[in-house]
Amino acid sequence: MPLGDVIKELTLWLSTITEGAAAFIIAIAVIEGVARTAILIFQGVLPGRVSQSHEAKEDIRLRLGRWLALSLEFLLAADILRTAVAPSWSEIGQLAAIATIRTALNFFLQLEIDRADARKTDAPSG
Repeated sequence: MPLGDVIKELTLWLSTITEGAAAFIIAIAVIEGVARTAILIFQGVLPGRVSQSHEAKEDIRLRLGRWLALSLEFLLAADILRTAVAPSWSEIGQLAAIATIRTALNFFLQLEIDRADARKTDAPSG
């Protein structure tokens, strides 16, 4: 088997593993989010703890968002690997569209995470 074919096969195999890693990250994030939400629900909202409940919900949402942002990076890497093997103009166009969408999603997700972190930092303690 020529070296070029070996490299192509290895690259495709690596892109599949990278996609699997992204799926694993998403699965772990969802499991963590569901578990933390269930704990929050079963604890119930005690009188005087409404703001703490809101903060806990936002924390769960932001943690999930951070995991999803990480998985988007893995998925983009997998797409780049797959396209690098034998790019046609059609595949390059698809990669550009996917990269643009995923980058935009990641940008807005990170923007929301940064805003929430800023709210936590600016919030008076006590």
